[in-house]
Order: sequence, then C-alpha cells, then structure tokens
Amino acid sequence: MGMSRGVDGTTNAGAPGADRYKPAANTLGPRASLVMSLALGLLLGALSLLVMLPAAQHLRSLQDGERAQATLHTAGSCMAGHCQVKFEAGGRTVVADLPVGSGGGKESVAASLAVRYQADDPRVVAREADVGGGGAAVLAALAGVAALFFLAISAVAAIFLVRRPRSEA
Repeated sequence: MGMSRGVDGTTNAGAPGADRYKPAANTLGPRASLVMSLALGLLLGALSLLVMLPAAQHLRSLQDGERAQATLHTAGSCMAGHCQVKFEAGGRTVVADLPVGSGGGKESVAASLAVRYQADDPRVVAREADVGGGGAAVLAALAGVAALFFLAISAVAAIFLVRRPRSEA
C-alpha cells in the first residue's frame, strides 16, 4: 500500500535518490531579512526626506502667493507632477506645471480650480487645496513611518543574528 504507481504503471517506491533532496525552505535567513529590511527602510527614508518632504515644503511656500482661477490644461498623474494648469497672471495667459505632490489627479481637462502662484514667477504654481502640504505631506509622513518600521525590523534581525549560537552560522 505504501507504493505509488507512475503514469507507465511501474512503482517508484525505494527509487534511488528519492530522499536525496530536502524540500526547499520558504523562509528567508536572518541575514537576508536584515539586508532587505535595511534596504527598504533606507529607500523609504530617502523617499520621505529627499523627495516628499521638500515637495510638501514647496507647496507650503505658496500659501501667501497670488490667487487665480485656473483650468486643468493637461491631465495626468498630478502626484508625480505631470499635470498642467492654465490661468491669467499679470495680463497674460500662463500654462504651468503643478509640482510633485499635487492632488487633483482625477480631474478632467478643462476642470476649474483655484491656484496660488509666485507674483514674480507665475510658472511656480500650486493648487490652492494643496498649499497646506497636499498629498506630499501625507506621503512624506507615511514613507517616514514605514522607514522607521523597516529600520526597527532591521534592528531586531541584527540582534537575533548577533545572539544566535555560532554553530548555526
């Protein structure tokens, strides 16, 4: 009863080499966990500190800018900075890119929205709804928390790696 039959009707019980290979483990070792957690923590920290935090600060810098009514000129991924608005500033029509971290990605072309821009350079513009920091502030906070989480996991993995007996290494 302990034997099974193959497709061709032969039995394979006791076949040479049947027990030679152990099943592959589906878990990462402590060193791989340490390296992956550390890499993810550093990557998310860099995203937060080098991209999203400056974007949020840029959006906040426009709080006291000139106000104008604009239309969405080019729709796209506004959070990534791929949207353009069209508005009147100083008697001329300006088409400007919304900065990274802007909201309003679900708006359609020609949608009306309020913007704030720098008086001396109207191409520096942001949606009025975003001048508090917008989605960039939220993403900076989320990426920062995630970075701290993965760095904490790295610290725990490092402690377990240092404390485990040398015979397992």
